[in-house]
Amino acid sequence: MSILRPFLSRVIRRGRLTVIAPDGAREDYGQPADGFPDVVIRFANRRGMRRIILDPRLGAAEAFMDGEMELVEGDIMDLIGLIRMNTPWDRGAKLKDKTWLGRRGDWIKTRLGSVNRQRQSRANVRHHYDIGNDLYRLFLDEDMQYSCAYWPRPDMTLEEAQVAKKAHIAAKLALAPGQRILDIGCGWGGMAITLAKLEKVEVLGITLSDEQLALARQRAEAAGVADRVRFELIDYRDLAAREAGRFDRIVSVGMFEHVGAANFDTFFRAAANLMTADGVMLLHTIGRFGKPGATDAFTRKYIFPGGYIPALSETLAASEKSRLIVTDVETLRLHYALTLRQWYARTLAHEAEIVAMMGDRFFRMWCFYLAGATAAFESGGMGNYQIQFARSRHALPLTRDYVSESERRYVG
Repeated sequence: MSILRPFLSRVIRRGRLTVIAPDGAREDYGQPADGFPDVVIRFANRRGMRRIILDPRLGAAEAFMDGEMELVEGDIMDLIGLIRMNTPWDRGAKLKDKTWLGRRGDWIKTRLGSVNRQRQSRANVRHHYDIGNDLYRLFLDEDMQYSCAYWPRPDMTLEEAQVAKKAHIAAKLALAPGQRILDIGCGWGGMAITLAKLEKVEVLGITLSDEQLALARQRAEAAGVADRVRFELIDYRDLAAREAGRFDRIVSVGMFEHVGAANFDTFFRAAANLMTADGVMLLHTIGRFGKPGATDAFTRKYIFPGGYIPALSETLAASEKSRLIVTDVETLRLHYALTLRQWYARTLAHEAEIVAMMGDRFFRMWCFYLAGATAAFESGGMGNYQIQFARSRHALPLTRDYVSESERRYVG
């Protein structure tokens, strides 16, 4: 009996997982079931198996990255999906791979690691976003939207879904000519440029990534909107001290996950101070279903150091302290799962280029990251929230009709 049997026999009930040990011994777990994949994995050595016992998430990732765990049938998306599908969040099943003390340790490490003072925030952003624009071009859509797309129809292309996402957000901002817009965490500039094309507005996009800043400025010039769209390398906390009360609208897409729980109050205080008296903000963020939690060790170490996915309760509680009115909340339950599957497929399609650019270990790490994220949004406790805030109850129309009307006009 392998050291993995106590763990896997408890987890895998539906679908079939076959484990081949270094000595060739085989063990089967679960039963074939419709909709559940059949997966075969082989371990090159017992060290890979021990890593999983010590920390199933981080251990499996590093064993896969180092070639100690090989997928013989199926791929890493199938393996992680099989485990998650057997332990779905919304059916009360949890993957209890750690003791209470271990889970408490993760919580403490998450809180300490996401304090995110300004210097650390810059370092964290560069860890993930300054690894090269060429990598992101290979798996993102043409506009390089690195956040959850919006899928009114599941048969849309990734490009169409990202266009729909930008239109959906723009409609919720209730744009009007002459407004001044702030994009906090502007990425490669796609949202800011789109807003300037949709309406005669002025946009300031801010980022902490040198790579993103340079490309965003190039793209604004190429799009012919550089006279109304500016980009700056600055922390939102510094901007709040400089530009109080200047912006009619604020949009922030996929940035709040990097703020850190210790800075939630600071973020909303800064946003409130940056807005005019009739200002509106649209916050698009990954969110944790249920109560607050912790960031897993793999994500902390390899993907998003300093990152933390907030629960909706944490987000709203922090916004209330700055007297922001929550005017609308939309939960995107499966939209990110659809997006991630597109990114994963494109990553696999460009394996040779990514390996040549970043190395085989990085490619395996990236696949594990995208596969794990997909499983979290399909079966785990993650989703996306779009939260609209206003400083005044009179800032927006009385009903939501304006959103669908503007959206239809923007999509064309």
